[in-house]
Amino acid sequence: MTRTINFIGNRKYALIFSCLLTLVSIVSLATRGLQMGIDFTGGTLIEIGYENAADLTVLRNTLDTSGFDDATVQNFGNAKDVLIHLKPHKELSNVELSHQVMEAINKNTKEPATIHRVEFVGPQVGDDLAQDGFLALLYSTFGILIYIAVRFEWKFSTGAIIATVHDVIVTLGVFSMLGLEFDLTVLAAVLTLIGYSLNDTIVVYDRIREHFLQMRNKTVEEMMNIAVNITLSRTIMTSMTVFLVLVSLFFLGGEALHNFSIVLLFGVVFGTYSSIFIASPVALLLGVCPEDLIPPTKEGSEFDLMP
Repeated sequence: MTRTINFIGNRKYALIFSCLLTLVSIVSLATRGLQMGIDFTGGTLIEIGYENAADLTVLRNTLDTSGFDDATVQNFGNAKDVLIHLKPHKELSNVELSHQVMEAINKNTKEPATIHRVEFVGPQVGDDLAQDGFLALLYSTFGILIYIAVRFEWKFSTGAIIATVHDVIVTLGVFSMLGLEFDLTVLAAVLTLIGYSLNDTIVVYDRIREHFLQMRNKTVEEMMNIAVNITLSRTIMTSMTVFLVLVSLFFLGGEALHNFSIVLLFGVVFGTYSSIFIASPVALLLGVCPEDLIPPTKEGSEFDLMP
């Protein structure tokens, strides 16, 4: 006999924990904010290359002592190529800034670096990207609301939205507390997280709907609990598969995918958690019942079947 874990019965503890976690995340976002990357703040990106592996520690120290203490240095693609992100400098043009950076780097290193490319993102472009990113999050959330409201019922839709918003806020809160850089790659990961969290919630909701239509001798809480337990093995296997891939990306994908993998690592954990402990309990708190999913019988429909 399959063991049934009382997930729904422990919903009060889970909801209290989620409320505290969300509150801490909101406070961190309000006080510390997000460390926006060059994509949103504007600035200069310089890609340089070496014949041998670059020493990032030496590069960072060199830039710090040369007055570029706001520079972000990371490998790009391999150990020989390096990306340098610089915030906007009003007193220097893009060309002058790149020349000064190269002079500072080559002055204190044995092997000279060569410039592969220099890109400049203006503050206005950064503001536009930030606005477009926020609108993308807003539109995707609104689309989810419509989709689930049509496919299921508004109480399920509300539970799915709250669970998804919870995952996004907590993940962004983790980024804020850890001081990690938020750029377009991370924004793409957040949008991916929304899709992953929603997919998990839809699977659970499908099972709940099936049980609502099949089991009439059990309470709503019991039917939800059975549905969550039935999907548990599938949820664990899917989450662990994705988790292992993301761990590989985190350690082997390089700096370019570092923050991307962090978002999705936290997202997989919180997405699995929210689909079990938030989406279904919220629908239960809103009073969902089997009658909500049974189509209303048209008065006099029995006469329509008569010859």
